[in-house]
Amino acid sequence: MMALFSRRSKQPSESAESSALVEADDTESSEDALAAASPAATDSTAGPADEMTDAAAAASVGISVSSYRGMGSTPAKAPAPAPAPARRLGPETAPPATETLPGVRDNVLLAAALADLGPTPEPAQVLEVSRQLLQGQLLLRVKGDARSLLAAGTQPPLAVVKRGEETFVVAYSGGAAMAASVRGDGDTDTSAMSQTALAIIRYVLGGPHAGIVVDPASAPASVVLRREMLEKLLEGADPASTIKSLLAADRTAATAAAVSEALSRVTFWVAVSKDPESDRLGIAEARTATGERFIEIFSHPLEVVVLGRGDRPAPMTGEQLGKALRSDPALTGAIVDPAGPWIQLTRADLAGIIPA
Repeated sequence: MMALFSRRSKQPSESAESSALVEADDTESSEDALAAASPAATDSTAGPADEMTDAAAAASVGISVSSYRGMGSTPAKAPAPAPAPARRLGPETAPPATETLPGVRDNVLLAAALADLGPTPEPAQVLEVSRQLLQGQLLLRVKGDARSLLAAGTQPPLAVVKRGEETFVVAYSGGAAMAASVRGDGDTDTSAMSQTALAIIRYVLGGPHAGIVVDPASAPASVVLRREMLEKLLEGADPASTIKSLLAADRTAATAAAVSEALSRVTFWVAVSKDPESDRLGIAEARTATGERFIEIFSHPLEVVVLGRGDRPAPMTGEQLGKALRSDPALTGAIVDPAGPWIQLTRADLAGIIPA
């Protein structure tokens, strides 16, 4: 999608800003269009980079962040503890979708994670922002009219900020965050290109940029993600973000079946830990107060890390999950992405991958 700021003024007021953010179209902006964007884009005055949180240290955060185990989960091969109430870190469903720019969905999960940041965010908060970055689309700011530039075969110059000799591509969680940048610098001769987060990450890593700045004019609800973190986000990511897209979308009666079908063909992850008493490895499960057992599975390795339990992510396939369910009839099913948005799947939902 491509959304355009239609009004151009050197002295915009807040009301002028609002009227500028009204024109949108359904033009597809493919990853090829992103690749065509000039890596030598002119500097943006979208916001002072030194006011943003530098998340370089988060790239080296280990698997162990805290001792919180969440949902009472324990290694599958470890002795079962007394039943505990089910606990989850995040909500089951995503917040309601919004379109600050008509026709372009805001990344509401990312915006919510950014809103929780303080002046000095904890590493766990930066990890939360990083995983939610992978949900949905991001906006890129272009100097001029991106649609006209692409139609003319001209490389659209992406907005960037500089910190010393380093250049960071500017991305936005939604139209409101971009509007804050427009208000800050007064340059309404600008437009927005909507792209998937993975496409933007691949573009940044394929060029000379040091990372991504997210929502620069929204400090403290802004963050800098360096190349090291972006590389980790790209590792293990499903190129189509199939499961994440399903979990972030509006839930319907068909969602469980769609997620189950996706598990049969995309790689996902489980949380592996070692029982300190037996020294044996086991896969984390969630146990409810009534004794139901759900294998915890994850759409991305970072979904394991963000729980902060010291578990290690390990890849799993639908065939392996089916065999695990068949070998242990006491397993109730699986829970996908416990940190949220999550979904609980029963054996009936997963029947298609359980061998006869």
